[in-house]
Amino acid sequence: MSAEKYSLGDGPPFLKIEKPWGRFEQYTHNILSTVKIITVDPGGTLSLQYHHNRDELWVVLDAGAKVELGEKVLHPEAGEKLFIPRETTHRLSCEGERPVRILEVSFGEFDEDDIVRLEDAYGRIGS
Repeated sequence: MSAEKYSLGDGPPFLKIEKPWGRFEQYTHNILSTVKIITVDPGGTLSLQYHHNRDELWVVLDAGAKVELGEKVLHPEAGEKLFIPRETTHRLSCEGERPVRILEVSFGEFDEDDIVRLEDAYGRIGS
């Protein structure tokens, strides 16, 4: 068994552990976090948003994602990891013909009311 420690910028380190049967990646260990999978349908887009109280680690599960991260526009591959520090604007969209899924690990105080929407296709600005 071998273990390698990785880090994404200022984000918390994660481990990649090799086992006889394959491997696993550990994204959080004994820290306050929330984990969810976000699915965006073709043509769908999340709000351009940021958070005051949490950082996020996104692990891209499917091809076809478009990510706006600060001033950058990214088209990450499946398996790519993106760290989003709190107060950094970000948005996820699906440009492909199939839904796109992102594994999101939020670090810090998680509350859906912590979303500050700057732009929204569904009329939720200020909500």
